[in-house]
Amino acid sequence: MPDFDLPLDGLRERHADDTTPADFDAFWQDGIEAARALGGKPTAEPVDTGLTTITTHDVTFPGYGGEPVRAWLHLPRHTDGPLPVVVRYIGYGGGRGLPYEDVLWASAGSAYFVMDTRGQGSDWGLGDTADPHGSGPAYPGFATRGIGDPEEYYYRRVTIDAVRAVDAVAALATEFVEADTSRISVVGTSQGGGLALAVAGLHPAVRAAMIDVPFLCDFPRAVHIAQRGPYTELAAYMRMHRDSVSRVRRTLAYFDGVAHAQRATAPALFSVALMDDICPPSTVFAAYNVYGGAKEIKEYEFNNHEGGGSFHAGVQLRWLSELRQGLETDC
Repeated sequence: MPDFDLPLDGLRERHADDTTPADFDAFWQDGIEAARALGGKPTAEPVDTGLTTITTHDVTFPGYGGEPVRAWLHLPRHTDGPLPVVVRYIGYGGGRGLPYEDVLWASAGSAYFVMDTRGQGSDWGLGDTADPHGSGPAYPGFATRGIGDPEEYYYRRVTIDAVRAVDAVAALATEFVEADTSRISVVGTSQGGGLALAVAGLHPAVRAAMIDVPFLCDFPRAVHIAQRGPYTELAAYMRMHRDSVSRVRRTLAYFDGVAHAQRATAPALFSVALMDDICPPSTVFAAYNVYGGAKEIKEYEFNNHEGGGSFHAGVQLRWLSELRQGLETDC
């Protein structure tokens, strides 16, 4: 499709209006600590995938409300010393998939933790984690569930799950995995990119973030210019619930990746697709431009929401390898 957003020079200079609530940090700290206070330990059961170079465990860990969240933990065989860690978050509608589907980062030498997304995984990528919470009226999809109250919003539960996934890796490292929890990276695309960005701002153990065409960024602009869902779910909801627009905007302000980006300090590699009509490039740059740590962005001029695809995976492999080598040299 043709360009529909700002020109590249404008994207590189763009800053969103600051809509961050005054109690943003307390909102997240209180929610995360409440989940941690419920206790519980992750469990891991070995799975026979038929792969000979990687071992896989089926993990269940306590997420929001202490509720069970599933994940795969992939480990490369025959390695020496503690492994660096990559935690992956899944795109909208997807689940963790089958245990042999996605093993890239384990093949590259990391302990690779793939978190399932509660309530999703029936559009693509098979999911196994329920979301036991109800919702008021919602537009079909996930983006408007509980939208009337930030405490009840769907993405509060999912984001706390994502933070607890990093906690789970650390707990598993003390049990049986030779993992170096001083080298935890997060990665995700679209919804997963938005979650990786949020966790980079919320969890101090994150040392690197790879954030691709992220969803959940710059809601005030996204709901007006995105041409396909999930942002259009929010616009459709507000079209029907005309008397709830200010309440919806208040809720979304607690989940905006622009606010999380300002609080993140780990080195980050972003990617953006300049013809992306799902997560428009101006919304990605709004988060990137205020990101608090060292950062790079890879621009894909002629791509839609598929972004860099497999080409970008190669960029990420090189970037993370060089970053880790630099950190080791500094030590």
